[in-house]
Amino acid sequence: MTALQDFHAKTIAGQDFPLADLQGKAVLIVNTASACGFTPQFAGLQALHEEYGPQGLVVLGFPCNQFGSQDPGSNEEIGAFCQANYGVSFTMMDKVEVNGAQAHPLFQWLKAQAPGLLGSEGIKWNFTKFLLNRQGQVVKRYAPLDKPASLAADIAAVLKPN
Repeated sequence: MTALQDFHAKTIAGQDFPLADLQGKAVLIVNTASACGFTPQFAGLQALHEEYGPQGLVVLGFPCNQFGSQDPGSNEEIGAFCQANYGVSFTMMDKVEVNGAQAHPLFQWLKAQAPGLLGSEGIKWNFTKFLLNRQGQVVKRYAPLDKPASLAADIAAVLKPN
């Protein structure tokens, strides 16, 4: 059975990141953009990171430029923007595609595990979120309109000891 730990990704600094390093952590994966109407959600994601990080939550932001070309900058520019404007200290990853033939394998798997509205697998816009439990399995998919604070109860539930 496939789990989060079976994938690798690159950090925004270009370093290999075996997601097996997250074994035993709950993970929130978000496709982000720096010039989107939902960009202020970075502040809410940072708040979740600060509140739940000590309890075992890891937030991973994956910049994506597939929706309205709303993240055209380089990884360095994106990282600087997130830090300067939202104080982002959670892990930002390499820019990826989340739909289509070039979609990162992690996002192909996430979409298959948690289809969207009416069973569609495609990601419709920036700031689609996926919550994974400590075993690396997808628990829930959230729409871009779902504010990070609205995920708090679900995050608390996956962080509870078994």
